[in-house]
Amino acid sequence: QVQLVESGGGLVQAGGSLNLSCAASGRAFSYYAMGWFRQAQGKERDIVAAVSWSGGSTYYADSVKGRFTISRDNAKNTVYLQMNSLKPEDTAVYSCAARWPYYRDDAFPSLEYDYWGQGTQVTVSS
Repeated sequence: QVQLVESGGGLVQAGGSLNLSCAASGRAFSYYAMGWFRQAQGKERDIVAAVSWSGGSTYYADSVKGRFTISRDNAKNTVYLQMNSLKPEDTAVYSCAARWPYYRDDAFPSLEYDYWGQGTQVTVSS
């Protein structure tokens, strides 16, 4: 079992930056692949970025490439999403999730994750 708590969301102007954190508790966080997802009002949840258990493999959605960076610190049981050059269309609830990778050091660009956090609101004003 893994419990996840996101923080760092808020209101920012277009062009600004935010750094989201996802703190994990429970067993063996360092063995889980992690992902960040977002869901805008009235839309389906989409994957934003993913990272393998070692941090050696990452994935980014096309819409955030070059602007967002996912990273993790397994010693602190935390995964981060650094978001730069934010746009109004980045406004959404951002959630992190954990997936058991079955010993593969891969980032998983899908919605099939095992544990989810509650989410944190990010609002980008124009």
